[in-house]
Amino acid sequence: MKPAVKVMILEDNGQKFFGEGPYRLLKSVEETGSLRQAAMNMEMAYTKARKLLQNAETGFGVKLLIPSIGGAHGGGSILSPEGAALLKKYEEYRRRSRETNAKIYEEIFGE
Repeated sequence: MKPAVKVMILEDNGQKFFGEGPYRLLKSVEETGSLRQAAMNMEMAYTKARKLLQNAETGFGVKLLIPSIGGAHGGGSILSPEGAALLKKYEEYRRRSRETNAKIYEEIFGE
């Protein structure tokens, strides 16, 4: 038996706008250089990926991606500086949340 923590960020009204799904999507964009490819890798419709991205950008109040349009090699996207910083912050928040939860679990349930 072990504890599990789902880390998400909510708006003041309780609506979720960021969590593992948007995080994984942005990590995949970082790796592939393409929102479309990231969506495909996650077996997600491109329109859903755009919606997740828009919700996260609205929630945080910053642009998370910098798109490039077409050209000889096609378009793509890279993380904005704010997007890259956000991923690092989320990773740290998630790591520390899990560590703290594991300590609390151990205190309450023991081994």
